[in-house]
Amino acid sequence: MSLPQFKLHRPRTLKDAISLLGGNAGEGARATRILAGGTDLIPSMQQKLFEPQYVLDIRHIADLTGIRLTEAGTEIGALTTLTQIEHSDFLRQHYSVLTEAAKTVASPILRNMGTLGGNICLDTRCLWYNQSLTWRKGCGFCIKKDGDLCHVAPGGTKCWAAFSGDTPAALLCLDAEIEIASNAGVRRVSLREFYTGLGDSYRKLAPNELLTRVFLPASSAGYRGVYRKLRVRGSIDYPLAGVAVVMKRSSNDQGGHVADARIGITAVNPAPLLVKGASQLLVGKAVDEALAEAAGDLAAKVSKPLTTSALTPEYRREMIRVLTMRAVLAAAQMSDRN
Repeated sequence: MSLPQFKLHRPRTLKDAISLLGGNAGEGARATRILAGGTDLIPSMQQKLFEPQYVLDIRHIADLTGIRLTEAGTEIGALTTLTQIEHSDFLRQHYSVLTEAAKTVASPILRNMGTLGGNICLDTRCLWYNQSLTWRKGCGFCIKKDGDLCHVAPGGTKCWAAFSGDTPAALLCLDAEIEIASNAGVRRVSLREFYTGLGDSYRKLAPNELLTRVFLPASSAGYRGVYRKLRVRGSIDYPLAGVAVVMKRSSNDQGGHVADARIGITAVNPAPLLVKGASQLLVGKAVDEALAEAAGDLAAKVSKPLTTSALTPEYRREMIRVLTMRAVLAAAQMSDRN
């Protein structure tokens, strides 16, 4: 499949990138697209899901890479690759759930190119959307692209395409914030406020805005965390269900009681989510199989997978329950060793 015609810009500074984006933002399928790693954008352009007039290649903007320690916590440039996240000793020591999630993304080659910002902004996916133009035309298109019918929930007016990024579930558990820049200035928002829960308009990012940095608060450092993922193959594939769990034990408690805990899920809703009530369920208790199973039941209730993949919604919901249970037990064992 060939790429559509477009004009390529390669800014070397953030100021130039924002200026170009502000002047050539566009709308809809013709809107300017940001090329960071390109691992998702290029295939989507080949499928004619996006036919932008301009592509903004930001890979050479040095200010948007790297991991930096600040007084308030840790700052990660949006262009920092997933491989850099995966192999960061600092992140592994202080924000382990993020490195756990990063190392499951795609394959080593793709992680060398894919970026943290790109994974946060990853397009939502669906069996009827992520296909060639010929395939989609034969199905009559869908709400997310060129049509007015949802094949996932026939008769519905809402797009149910699933968000399938791995790292956002971990970042939500870490109470991450993101920086977004435009000609109007810079704004900083909580990651949990970035996603809308709508499959076809899934993020709060205007066409003239650029995600530039991710912030991890110092208060989240030291939580022990794990990430568990369901996919068809052991590599390359997007998650069909993903669970991130972070946990902290009371420093002066000899009984192994939980001081704080958070659970994030991905790939089973139009947005990554924190599981409401998870902290209240786990805090003050010693983790055992019964408590882990209760956490799994809670996560399964929040997940609402529909037929967006080849696996049935029932199976994916059940796997959220199982993966959550396993992740809670694993996080508790990690906390016991620290």
